[in-house]
Amino acid sequence: MARCIYSADRKSALPARLTLERRIVVNRGIPGLRGTEHIGFTVPDLLQAHDFFVDVIGCDFIYSLGPMQHDDDWMTEHLNVDRRSVVKELRFYRCKFGPNFEVFEYSADPPQQPQPHNNDIGGHHIAFYVDDIDAAVAYLQNRGIRILGQPVASQRSAEGQRWVYFLSPWGMQFELVSYPTGKAYELVDTKRLWHPAQPDL
Repeated sequence: MARCIYSADRKSALPARLTLERRIVVNRGIPGLRGTEHIGFTVPDLLQAHDFFVDVIGCDFIYSLGPMQHDDDWMTEHLNVDRRSVVKELRFYRCKFGPNFEVFEYSADPPQQPQPHNNDIGGHHIAFYVDDIDAAVAYLQNRGIRILGQPVASQRSAEGQRWVYFLSPWGMQFELVSYPTGKAYELVDTKRLWHPAQPDL
């Protein structure tokens, strides 16, 4: 059972409560969990993806691995893919504050499934936080990136946030998001979503 923390000063009660909540969180879930280390995904052309992440987005390329293939069931057992699959190359990138990207290119044989949309099972997108969403949109448009509509102002708990989707050259879904003055939920809840502009909170 977590030990209750009392504060002699009402002004310091909130930090004490946050400390208690953090202690409680540490005691549940995967032992030793620290956070999201990387996000992995597959692209059709790794060189195209490299140019996009480094030259357009501004990520740093760290290192590459591969090729990777096996004559037995290793690929199925460890990566949950067809045993004949071949990883041509994979590359790791760091994009400022946030999880690293592990980007794969597989051989096209056996045949690959189409890229999922957001309403498909396994559909996903990656969101980048920016300080000025209008400036970021203008920059991407000047680089020939397809923007899906105009930035949208969120409502209810997310009020204060603006967001907009955009597509990579191979059609993968990304998002820009910005809330420089915070979100409405922060006024009523002591818990916080992780914020790349405030990584230590």
